[in-house]
Amino acid sequence: MNHDTNPELDENRGETIDFAARFAGSETFRGLFREGMQLVEETASYLDGPGRAESKGLSRAASLIYATESMRLTTRLMQLASWLLLQRAVNEGEMTQAQAGQEKSKVRLEPGNPDRTGPGWDEVPETLRTLVERSRRLQDRIRRLDEAIYAENETVEAAPNPVADQLGLLSRAFERD
Repeated sequence: MNHDTNPELDENRGETIDFAARFAGSETFRGLFREGMQLVEETASYLDGPGRAESKGLSRAASLIYATESMRLTTRLMQLASWLLLQRAVNEGEMTQAQAGQEKSKVRLEPGNPDRTGPGWDEVPETLRTLVERSRRLQDRIRRLDEAIYAENETVEAAPNPVADQLGLLSRAFERD
């Protein structure tokens, strides 16, 4: 067995990969950014145009749901856009990941528990319901990424290794002789 080491192979051992830095500069992030910003624009266009006209003919219950959901949708999308803009700023070197982490504490990514079964929900225009669903899916993806990027640097304890424990016992037993 050759115990020589290749310095080129060993130089990266033990180093962790900075997921945040890699993600912020990736094509995946650029696609996510474009998707998020497009959804913001699409929603604004809908709510200012066709959505306004569609909401006029709704029943009282559906009108209340429409107003509530459009506010929630707008708020959710602004939070998601803020998160995306922070990550882009890191990518472009305008701020560090630590600075973005401090700023992102102002961004709310927690999901709500919407009740989409109440009276009037079925009357809400399909376009608004679709935009709400798309924004929730985007929010879920961003929340998972946020957790991966900003996970606290917890000390990971190694799982007990019974083989190593037994080898240690054997080694100590033979040292006594």
